[in-house]
Amino acid sequence: MRAPTDETRFGVRLTPRGGLDRVDGVADGTLRARVAAPAVDGAANQALLRLLADELGVSRGSVRLVSGPTARTKVVAVDGVEPAALAARWPGLRV
Repeated sequence: MRAPTDETRFGVRLTPRGGLDRVDGVADGTLRARVAAPAVDGAANQALLRLLADELGVSRGSVRLVSGPTARTKVVAVDGVEPAALAARWPGLRV
C-alpha cells in the first residue's frame, strides 16, 4: 500500500485529437497537454498517462488518473517524483 506522501498530484487540461502527443505548458496552474488519440474508450487518457510517464522518466505504472476520466480537466498522480521537481520542470504548475 502506498503512503499518501509517495505521490504528487496535479491538474491537467487534455486536448484529445490534438495532433502530436505533447505538453503545451502551464496555464492557470494546470498543465496543458494534447494527444493524437480520440476521446473514445479511454484512448486519450491512456495516451496522456504514457506521455507524462515519458516526460517525467518514470514507468507507466507510476502515473495514474485520479479523477476526471470523461472531463477535459483531470487530476493525475505520479509516484516517485517530488513536487519541487515537477514545479522546476513546469514552472507555474500547482502541485
